[in-house]
Parts: sequence; C-alpha cells; structure tokens
Amino acid sequence: MALHVAPDEHRARIARATARLQEQGLAGLLVFRQESMYWLTGYDTAGYSQFQGLWLGADGGLMLLTRSSDVRQAKLTSIIEDVRLWVDAAGANPAATLREAIETRIRPGVRIGVEYASVTLNAQRGKLLDAAFGADAVLEDASTLIAALAVVKSPAELAHVRQAGRIADEAWRRAFAACRPGASESDILAEIYATVIRAGGDPAAGRFVCGAGDNALLCRYFTGKGRIGETDQVNIEFAAAYRHYHVALMRTALTGSATPAQRRMHDANIEALEACRRKLRPGYTYGDLFDAHAAVLDRHGYRHARLNACGYSLGISYPPTWMEWPMIYAGNPVPLEPNMVVFMHMILLDSETNLAMCLGETFIVTEGEPERLSALSHDLPLVA
Repeated sequence: MALHVAPDEHRARIARATARLQEQGLAGLLVFRQESMYWLTGYDTAGYSQFQGLWLGADGGLMLLTRSSDVRQAKLTSIIEDVRLWVDAAGANPAATLREAIETRIRPGVRIGVEYASVTLNAQRGKLLDAAFGADAVLEDASTLIAALAVVKSPAELAHVRQAGRIADEAWRRAFAACRPGASESDILAEIYATVIRAGGDPAAGRFVCGAGDNALLCRYFTGKGRIGETDQVNIEFAAAYRHYHVALMRTALTGSATPAQRRMHDANIEALEACRRKLRPGYTYGDLFDAHAAVLDRHGYRHARLNACGYSLGISYPPTWMEWPMIYAGNPVPLEPNMVVFMHMILLDSETNLAMCLGETFIVTEGEPERLSALSHDLPLVA
C-alpha cells in the first residue's frame, strides 16, 4: 500500500469528517474532489477526469465507485476496502449506479452532502446526480466540508510541505541561472520541471508562468514561447509539489539594468508582503491579508496595476490548479489558524507603462511569527 502518512492518520481524518457530518445532521457525504479522496484515504489517481465518487457515511463507512482502470489504483494506494465498478458503455449512467451502490446505507428523505465544486462533477454529471437521488434524498452543497478540515495541516503534512519548499528554492536558483539574454522562456521552464522531478517531487497541479517582455504582463500560462532580450523583464511563477503538497514562488527577474520605476515597484511589493506577513497569524482573517496588501500598493499609486486577490491556501492539489480554498480577497471572513499554509503574491501588472513586478512566497501560519518556506533573498533578481 503506497500511503504517504500513517493509516492511523487517515482514520483520524475520517473521524473528524464524520463528526462534522453528524454536527450538520447529514447522513453522509458524496466526495468528488480528488484532493478530498487523497486526504481522507490516500487514494491517488488521475482518473477523476471521468465520473467517480466516494461515499463517506456519517458512521465512517466508505465506498468508492470508479472505473475499471482505477479499481486496482484504489486498492494499492488507499485504505478503501469497498471499491465498486461502473462499466463504460453507451448509455451508462454512473450517477444511478452510485445511488444503487449506497441503497442499503441510507433511508428515504435523508440529507446528503455533495462536493458540487469539483472538477469531476461537471454540470452534466451534476444533473445526472440530482436526478438519480432527487426522488428520495435531499442533496445539499457541502463543497468545503473536507476543505475546511484539510486546510489545517498535521505534522506529517507539514513535513511534506517543507520538502516542497526546499525543492522550490532549488528550482528557482536553476531557473534564474537559465534566465539570460538570448535564452528562451522554455529554457527556464525546463529547468524548473527537471529540478522538481529529479528531487523526487511531483508535477504541479497547475501550469507554470514564464513570460519575457510583453509576455511578462500575462499571469497565466500561454502557448508560444519567446526569447529574453538584453534588457528585459521576465515574470516567473511556479509551485513545487511533494506528495501532492504545493509550495509556490513568484519573482520578476530583470536583464540588463533596472529603471527607477521598476525599483519603486519592487520596493512597494516588499513593503506589501511584509504588511501581509505581520497579519499572517491567528486573530486575523484572509480578508485582512488582502486589505494589508491593497493599502500599501494603493498608497504607492498602484491601484490600477494590482489584482483583486493576493493569494490563497496551499495543500493537496490535482490539475487543473494548485489554488486551494480559501482565497485572499476583500472581506473574506475565514480566520487564520495555526498550521495553515498560505501563498501570498504581490502582483503589479502596469499596462500603462508595460511593466510587471511580482513577489510571492509561501508561509506556514503559527501562533506567532509565520514560518517562511523560502530562504531566497528579496533583492531584485537582476542579471547584469
């Protein structure tokens, strides 16, 4: 069995989740997020692109319904003992098969939580699910029930997170060494990917950002790579993953020389990150982090260049994104708790001057000073 934490820890997580179900009066939870399945049971697969569902009863019972290609995967990577099969065929309705599979586990009229906010449960499959259960059960959105538990990490999880942080730092060093005039954006990406995989890490859940020149103002992956100029700006954002736990970094590197405008932007980002760091502790909320970031950047005259969110929780993630609940945006009331892992990015994309400047790092929330997961300098990355 390829578990990456002790079986007892998985059982403790299941106990916490079932206690939450009982508190909310739910007979069970239909789990569709692959992250939730991995956190609860260790089940590790890319098969979530197709329909699969895990039943977690309020009594702690587990039953996974999946396809033939994942039955063995579940048995080898998880603590799930009851693994059922739905068969690919014309006209197959896996939602109805799932309803039949838990027939004896529920009573008519019960309330059941559902992870509707899931890549697996797209709109079409969600309609099939509602139709299959609608006659004799009340389905309720419980998309954050597991996420709200998993956002606080155990010591075993934090060990994986710290390893991801060490890998991320080394990946940045190699990426920066490849950031030279005449090199391709692809050369930088290749160094990051190779470093993470050689270090025993995993492919990240999202695609990396690397853009020079005008491309530096794009904060999403794009196809068609360019080359770095003699005097240029290169925006780089990536995450290293270890056992599917992510740690992200973001920097803007410069070739040639830095203009006074670029240095002012960099200094504002350092000040904004420090303002957020001072509030990254219990007693504050995710919304407070956003306010701290916005106050600094707006005071420096960058309201037009900053974004409307400045980070998010990190943890277990599968494609298409490493962003986890909750996000850092205005008014978010979710309180910060010890052992949360939070990525905070200070992003300035100024279309008026065609300049980009970004700074992002990942931290562990503690009772006091947050634990920084990077040993990198905050000096402006400059290739002279």
